[in-house]
Amino acid sequence: MVESENGKVEEASGDYAQTEVQSRAAAGVREKKFRAAPKLDRSRIHGLWSLTNRDLRKWYTNPVQLFASMIQPVVWLVLFGKALNFGKFIASAGGSQAAQNEILLGFFGTTSYFSYLACGMLAFVILFTAAFSGLSVVFDRRFGFLNKALSTPVARGTIIMSKVLQSVGRSMAQAAVILVIAVVLGMDTSHLSILGIIAAFTILFLMSMGLSSLFVMFALRSGDWQTQIAIINLINLPLLFASNALFPAKEMPTWLQGVVNVNPVSYANDAVRSLLLGSTANYGLAVDFVYLFGFAAALSAIGIVLSWRFLAK
Repeated sequence: MVESENGKVEEASGDYAQTEVQSRAAAGVREKKFRAAPKLDRSRIHGLWSLTNRDLRKWYTNPVQLFASMIQPVVWLVLFGKALNFGKFIASAGGSQAAQNEILLGFFGTTSYFSYLACGMLAFVILFTAAFSGLSVVFDRRFGFLNKALSTPVARGTIIMSKVLQSVGRSMAQAAVILVIAVVLGMDTSHLSILGIIAAFTILFLMSMGLSSLFVMFALRSGDWQTQIAIINLINLPLLFASNALFPAKEMPTWLQGVVNVNPVSYANDAVRSLLLGSTANYGLAVDFVYLFGFAAALSAIGIVLSWRFLAK
């Protein structure tokens, strides 16, 4: 009888201990379930990187879009660079090779028009990539993502700068491809240096920042992609042809030279040709850098200020 009672007591104690363990385990599960969510990273850098990477990912994870964006500037370079062969035209007029080089040097600042155009194509591809930066804002508004972004703690200026930086990243990648292909196709490399390439891409970075900010500003209140395309067509070609990207400004009409001299594309081309080809900078490298730095800083600041007022759901 005693042994039976002791067994029952021990069995009851075991059941109690097991119940206690299960109760504590359940409490632990509930504690984990209702534990506070991890603290969100609300820093501006984190928000800027997340939004920029989102747009870049849509570009580099789409094979067709990536290939088309990379091959298009190469096609332009081959078509323009090899079709507009001024060197062959001058050679057909006769004279020694030294005389021909002297004519080309006096006209283009280099003995190879292909090299002259290749540097212009670096600014050309940046101009056209920057022009489409505003379309990202239009489509984000149309498909509802912009409303979601505006509902987060991310500042409106950060949203705008993410659009600018994704455009800058794409244009820098395309410019690098253009430079490599140009060297393969016969660009003059006698003055190329690592420092010169870094300085040239710094100039292109500033130009891309300014132009991307400009086109993003035009898209702040636009909800129609056709309107944005019309703005691109209205601005892009004048910026291209009223610059020294394809032809020296000194050979243009006097009234057009005034437009060329305020065009940021002209200053970028002037600096890039000086750094990569060793040609004389018409405006001076220091002036080119200061002008483009001011252009990029002013347009970026204006874009951020306008986003506070005009960027809305």
